[in-house]
Amino acid sequence: MRTPTGSLSVRGASSHNLQDVDVDIPLGVLVVVTGVAGSGKSSLIDGSVCGGEGVVSVDQGAIRGSRRSNPATYTGLLDPIRKAFAKANGVKAALFSANSEGACPTCKGSGVLYTDLGMMEGVTTVCEDCEGERFQAAVLDYRFGGRNIAEVLDLPVAEALAFFGTGEARTPAAHKILKRIADVGLGYLRLGQPLPTLSGGERQRLKLATEMGNSGGIYVLDEPTTGLHLADLKQLLALLDQLVDSGKSVIVIEHHLSVMAHADWIIDLGPGAGNDGGRVVYEGPPAGLVAARSTVTGEHLAAFVGG
Repeated sequence: MRTPTGSLSVRGASSHNLQDVDVDIPLGVLVVVTGVAGSGKSSLIDGSVCGGEGVVSVDQGAIRGSRRSNPATYTGLLDPIRKAFAKANGVKAALFSANSEGACPTCKGSGVLYTDLGMMEGVTTVCEDCEGERFQAAVLDYRFGGRNIAEVLDLPVAEALAFFGTGEARTPAAHKILKRIADVGLGYLRLGQPLPTLSGGERQRLKLATEMGNSGGIYVLDEPTTGLHLADLKQLLALLDQLVDSGKSVIVIEHHLSVMAHADWIIDLGPGAGNDGGRVVYEGPPAGLVAARSTVTGEHLAAFVGG
């Protein structure tokens, strides 16, 4: 267990079903806020922590951007990619954006054509001129590292990480952003995948990858395991450790038992939901919650760890 560097005091929290809650949230460690659904977890953190100075809140809400947006545009990854293509070919960087000068004129860079059928649902068809690649044919003649811009944007993050990491396509600025995206378990996403196709959990982890480049001191994550494959869970836990070890404070609202067991400190709300919740029923290290078995969460965690 890591040693806290301080604490964030919450006094008299009473939003929604919270019942005049007083609690000290340790800083400099991994804190997991848990409890049954409706026990007041989000009310406590959203109302008392989020919005404060130096707090980075990463939730599962919609990401700003249209259906033309993708992981490359959202994270800022497209900027170093465009510059690398421009420098290699001696042309303007704007050519390598499907939302700018390089866009296919027929579909205006969307890759598809939308037909409005009036009272019926519209029809979407792949643009025949660019064949869904979104760029003018002349732009696709320009290569970087043996690939054109459409081929690069079709790469999964894991492959792009290798592509921009070594050889003639080595681009440190792009590689740095890709590393953060891979670190949050999104190595399978394609760089040009439309944002609306991402799940809530994927959106949250993409936000986290972007925010990791900022200077917040407290990170708040709302159920980051949602939609996460078990194979990527260890990677997420390692990332949370990485944030804490770098001097950040991490507060996770979570029900996943693996995350609870990994925490330095647990704040358990309950004992029930709604009017039966809204109170802190345990605060301390996970081992204490397991030993006491005094809450529903404690019972489940004890069974999980074999305590």
